[in-house]
Amino acid sequence: MTESGHSSNAGMRDRKQELIATLALVTIAIHLVLRFALEIEPLYANAPLWIAFLLGGVPLVYELVLKAIRREFGSDLLAGISIVTSLILGEYLAGTLVILMLSGGEALEAYAIRGASSVLRALASRMPSLAHRQASNLIEDISVEKIEVGDSILIYPHEICPVDGTVVEGHSVMDESYLTGEPYMVSKTPGNTVLSGALNGDSALTILADKRAIDSRYAKIMEVMKTSEQQRPRLRRLGDSLGAIYTPVALALAAIAWMASGDPVRFLSVLVIATPCPLLIGIPVTIIGSISLAAKRAIIIRDPAILESIDTCKEVIFDKTGTLTYGRPELVEQLNAPKFDPDEVLSLTASVEQYSKHPLSKAIQSAARENGITIHEVESISENPGEGLTAIVAGKEVKITGRKKLRDLPHLYEQLPSSAVGKLECVILINDEYAATYRFRDVPRKDSAKFVDHLAKRHGIENVTLLSGDRDTEAQYLAQLVGIQDVEGDKSPEEKLAIVQEKTTRKNTIYVGDGINDAPALMAATVGIAFGKGSDVTAEAAGAVIMDSSLRKLDELLHIGKRMRTIALQSAIGGMTLSVIGMVFAAMGFLNPVSGAILQEAIDVLAVLNALRAALPPKALTDY
Repeated sequence: MTESGHSSNAGMRDRKQELIATLALVTIAIHLVLRFALEIEPLYANAPLWIAFLLGGVPLVYELVLKAIRREFGSDLLAGISIVTSLILGEYLAGTLVILMLSGGEALEAYAIRGASSVLRALASRMPSLAHRQASNLIEDISVEKIEVGDSILIYPHEICPVDGTVVEGHSVMDESYLTGEPYMVSKTPGNTVLSGALNGDSALTILADKRAIDSRYAKIMEVMKTSEQQRPRLRRLGDSLGAIYTPVALALAAIAWMASGDPVRFLSVLVIATPCPLLIGIPVTIIGSISLAAKRAIIIRDPAILESIDTCKEVIFDKTGTLTYGRPELVEQLNAPKFDPDEVLSLTASVEQYSKHPLSKAIQSAARENGITIHEVESISENPGEGLTAIVAGKEVKITGRKKLRDLPHLYEQLPSSAVGKLECVILINDEYAATYRFRDVPRKDSAKFVDHLAKRHGIENVTLLSGDRDTEAQYLAQLVGIQDVEGDKSPEEKLAIVQEKTTRKNTIYVGDGINDAPALMAATVGIAFGKGSDVTAEAAGAVIMDSSLRKLDELLHIGKRMRTIALQSAIGGMTLSVIGMVFAAMGFLNPVSGAILQEAIDVLAVLNALRAALPPKALTDY
């Protein structure tokens, strides 16, 4: 069957479960009104419940029979037996409640794994459908698919680049962070390459297409996304794991009671008590409560299944930019020539940079503001492509350029300090004399090292990996600062995906990222967590989105997941334990089906009340 066929069948099944749950809820409400408000005879008051059995119970039981044939014994199978048992016993209300919980659980499961197709839709919708092609001084709008290698394409301000290409005219900056993982706006002048999917700045650019749209970088990421979608791990749900043990125990106990006593009523009594509502109700209620608690903490849970599995993860994989770092460059070193005053150099440089769109200009201006440095008016300014900025400020010529541009000027080049591993830098000349070298870094968050250190102590994490698209030297430097030993730098989205998939086959993993280039890896990990609201695609791919980008919020999510699992296990195992005790009494003949049903309802209430605690905020949700 084709992929679209699988998706269509899954969608139809999900809608069917939702309809059955709605039908059960409506018929229960009508029954209660007829039976207790209007005091209609039970024979007629039960009519709506018979409809639920016919239209909802029969299809559910049929599916569960097929599961039994395939030897898939989960908690839902025991629920199916309970539906049949309740029909035999004439416990129509109890049976309809089981139908509601079973179909509602299926709907929750469908919601938990829904999202892969919406990721692809979000990717596709982000790309422009039209491009502006220049030919013979005319501009025509054409379909992106019609772009050929060598075409001249005009990109207007704030448009998304449709293909990979090379700038031939114009000066602007582009936001490539979604694609490359780099945290900076990238300056674009003639001769620079541009990537499809990058967002243009305030000025128009003309590029020559180096690739067709189908071969460009953005299309490649979409292809990787499809691969990731097809290979996404399916999690074994907590309820199914417990049900696989509970179901055969309940059936065996019921059968033993029947055989030992020769009375089939005891078999029915045991099964009524065995109805796995602590699994079918308690766990979903716990999940929903935890989702609510997370939302109040600015954490959006897109895939409820992650709450069941996050506490089982033994490895955390971080993308570098915007997770362990703030995602913005800062001026960290000012290496000044002896004859120049550092404050004067910073003043002149910041004065020039206020007219620049260079990705490091904001860092220089911020440093000047923080130090109370005077900013001067610029008398004149020019920017030759690839040469940097030249300006006249306070009667002095100031030039801001790069190390490579001074190689042809030995008397200046030999004054430069040694290159710094992994740092971005610019060189300042004043009146054609070497004045200073400024160095920049995307500095780590203040609590990064402390957070990484506490993962093993508080959350049982066995390994932390830094997996980045940034230069390897940058990744190695950050890893050393925050105490991470396992480092993978300069990785493409394809390589990130392969590494995460390989790690996830060995142990459950958490991947934390914030760019489109992280989306395939987010989907491949056991738990994918996106930071911030920067990309709809990343948010769609992740199981959880932390809106307020901070490691403290990530720690809160880890604790919410651990707490959810603890409360869910309390409700499920506690409820099952009480049910087993009740089943033993029923097997011994001390409980008939009616009293057993009442006992089971009491157990269900206890399980649900405990599950409701998940929505109540504890005194603290973080411990570092």
